[in-house]
Amino acid sequence: MIVALKRKVHCMKIDGSCHCGTVKFEADADPKKVALCNCTDCQKLSGSAFRVNVFVDESDLRFLSGKGKPVEYVKTGESGDKRVQAFCPDCGTGLYATSPGEGHRVYGLRVTTIRQCDQLVPQSQGWLRSRLKWLSDLDKIPGTQKQ
Repeated sequence: MIVALKRKVHCMKIDGSCHCGTVKFEADADPKKVALCNCTDCQKLSGSAFRVNVFVDESDLRFLSGKGKPVEYVKTGESGDKRVQAFCPDCGTGLYATSPGEGHRVYGLRVTTIRQCDQLVPQSQGWLRSRLKWLSDLDKIPGTQKQ
């Protein structure tokens, strides 16, 4: 009982959805378990330079009644390990990754699908060998506050 309480000390309530709202969820997440991934699979699957995930235990994740369930695609990584990638069946928003098969699961929720995404700051990053070189120069690129 004490271990379970300690595990929840840093947790915050989060909620989110896909772009169109077909798939909605809520979870208890530890903001210290946020990671940025630079691997080429995450780049390609997200259509961006990297992907940011917060890792939550399956017991801390709840899918809310909605119009649909995520569609799952199983990819094989460079290591040969398989990972389930889940998307909204209507708008295609990437929602999470997890392990295939039975047994205990940890879900890597896509931070940008979470309403509290500003509070989920990456604490680590992986696959630096695949990191796009120009990422370190983002502040040098001219920009505007709105389109």
